[in-house]
Amino acid sequence: MCGRYAQSLTTEEIEQAFQIIRGPTTPDIVPSWNVAPTQTGPVVGLSKGERVLRAYRWGLVPKWAKDPKIGHKAINARADTVAERPMFRSAFAKRRCLVPATGFYEWQRTADGKVPHYVHPARAQLFAFAGLWERWTPPDGGDELRTYTIITVDPNTLMAKIHDRMPVIVPKRAWAAWLDPETSPEDLQALLVSLPAPQMRSRVVSTAVNSPAHDGPELIEAA
Repeated sequence: MCGRYAQSLTTEEIEQAFQIIRGPTTPDIVPSWNVAPTQTGPVVGLSKGERVLRAYRWGLVPKWAKDPKIGHKAINARADTVAERPMFRSAFAKRRCLVPATGFYEWQRTADGKVPHYVHPARAQLFAFAGLWERWTPPDGGDELRTYTIITVDPNTLMAKIHDRMPVIVPKRAWAAWLDPETSPEDLQALLVSLPAPQMRSRVVSTAVNSPAHDGPELIEAA
């Protein structure tokens, strides 16, 4: 799974990386080294054919949900079932996004307990996770809530030593295809694969990352 990640880029850096033109609704992104479920994170999507930057809550809440708490169980969507599960299939077909991240955390089970690892790009500036987003309105009225989830897949050889799942990382050459509403289901499924291990690096970090209350660049330093 992917239950915690770092997004240490500013609004300007994300706009530059994804070639986004700032608009009146562009949010002011606050960098974080410990983005946790139910927190707000930046996502990149399409609006009238142009890439836009938005800030949504992590944990997808489908339109038909009666309670937004269901999002706590939907921070991830499995690549092998995302096109069929009622929770995700509509968003997979119509509301795909990219989730900017400078790295992510995963916990390795050992005889001495869970050990946190920080996984980051080997050479690139960032990862772009394959994401889905959804809009939800309370049944009794109220403000619209926009949420997102991150798709996961079987691990590559680096991640297999740490955990049995990893986020789908979309290579830059495929960003346009992932966001394009006209991309065929077959071509979308072809993108739901693990990033080759040589393009990633990992290191053991402090258990301080275990608590969402902790944030800062010290979290990604080697333990």
